[in-house]
Amino acid sequence: MSMPIPLPTFDDVLAAAARIAPHAHVTPVLRSHALDDLAGCRLHFKAEPLQRAGAFKFRGACNAVWALEEADAARGVATHSSGNHGAALALAARTRGIPCHVVVPEGANAAKLASIERYGATVHPCPPTIAAREDTAEQVRQRTGATLVHPYADRQVIAGQGTAALELFNANGPLDAVFAPVGGGGLISGTAIAAAAIAPACRVYGAEPEGAADTARSLAAGERQVDFVPDTLCDGLRGALGEPNFELLRQHRVDVFTVADADTVAAMRLLWQCLKLLVEPSSAIALAALLQQRSRFVGLSVGIVLSGGNVDVDALPWGRA
Repeated sequence: MSMPIPLPTFDDVLAAAARIAPHAHVTPVLRSHALDDLAGCRLHFKAEPLQRAGAFKFRGACNAVWALEEADAARGVATHSSGNHGAALALAARTRGIPCHVVVPEGANAAKLASIERYGATVHPCPPTIAAREDTAEQVRQRTGATLVHPYADRQVIAGQGTAALELFNANGPLDAVFAPVGGGGLISGTAIAAAAIAPACRVYGAEPEGAADTARSLAAGERQVDFVPDTLCDGLRGALGEPNFELLRQHRVDVFTVADADTVAAMRLLWQCLKLLVEPSSAIALAALLQQRSRFVGLSVGIVLSGGNVDVDALPWGRA
């Protein structure tokens, strides 16, 4: 991002909740006695795979689209995305009847790419690097006049993502801890904002793949560490942590645990077996992190944001891990 964005506040999260209410689902919070017993604590799963477009990303995309002034909206929106954000923005744009352009890196998840196309976006392929994604998105923006809606480093996107935690707290009251996956940082940032306002004693924890652990390194170093090559099954968590997201995580003292892909796949299987919910590896990692650290949470009430369920069923990793 060329200029710092104003950091969103809890008022922005509340405004987002009102703005997206006509379009987004209030997703259920699921429980499992078997998983409670395994974890040694009371787990509350916010089921964002049941959100429109199959992931929490619709919240932020919808908020960004409907926050636009009419003249800006008429020119459409653009983004770069490996999948869920692109599909979410395409669907959000369709709810307002405006054009959507999505820059997609080569090798993107086939199921997510199909969703982007199904929701009516114009797809612009690019090489599979962050620099190529951003450069191509800027070219599309300049050519079309569309408003760029960044996947995570966007005030309205972050505020919209915070509505998942807002609903979680409203449904269950104060929790002792909340876990969410970390990629670019939109979901965990919004979660931290909501938790600080509603349940100040609640600790917020992020879950990140060992093969893309830039957030954990950044927080430890006190500055963003974005020079890395991701190596993880969690395709939705391969992006670098955004600047405003880093600042929000620092402000709210979020801790991040890193998780091996094999543990994430095992958690993915558990969620299918116990909740009968098929989630992405990028989503299951939140449960994997909690199970990895179970001794720290014995007897507590813990929320887990299951971020999405757009799985390429023809490439399920269960037999390979």
